[in-house]
Amino acid sequence: MNIEVKINNKKVNYNYAINYMEKRLEEVIKGKKSELLWILEHNSIYTGGIRSEKKDILNKNIKVIKTNRGGKHTYHGPGQKIVYFVLNLNKRKKSIRYLIDRIENCIVNILKEYNIKSYPDRKNIGIWVNERNKSKKIAAIGIRVRKWIAYHGFCLNIKNELDPYKKIIPCGILDKKVTNLKKISKVKFDKIDEILISKFISNLKNLNA
Repeated sequence: MNIEVKINNKKVNYNYAINYMEKRLEEVIKGKKSELLWILEHNSIYTGGIRSEKKDILNKNIKVIKTNRGGKHTYHGPGQKIVYFVLNLNKRKKSIRYLIDRIENCIVNILKEYNIKSYPDRKNIGIWVNERNKSKKIAAIGIRVRKWIAYHGFCLNIKNELDPYKKIIPCGILDKKVTNLKKISKVKFDKIDEILISKFISNLKNLNA
């Protein structure tokens, strides 16, 4: 499997990351570059996907960057793992739903390594955990597909601030909150990158047609 894996330990500017992915997308379409898996963190920023609505912005003073990924509004910030990818579905199953299933399974398997039970929700895309008998989102997914090249990715909340989510309705889901791994577990997640890469690659193999 020919996929480049990049890990940035320093915060990456959001616009730079999106431009990098867009360029990589074009190179993969033309067959000039390999697929990409990119793990990083962003500084604090709000983004709105193609289905985002202004009514979901509760604090009108915040700046929201519009993006072409799927989904609605979300927040990115330090302590949150961003996992971007550029994947060529032309040589795999051409199914967006199956791709999302594989991503969901990847995240569930990552958390299982830390004995954390999580689950997908067909009504509300993403991965959820039970915290004090309440279902809360721990990971958000947003992708876009062009010429059967899938890009953007998912984010996993490790130890990021949660207060910024109060300024929006995350993913347009009014009755459910967001949490992070620090709140629900005392485990250290210092090897999360290694586990993430391993689980992503193994789930990617299941995408093969």
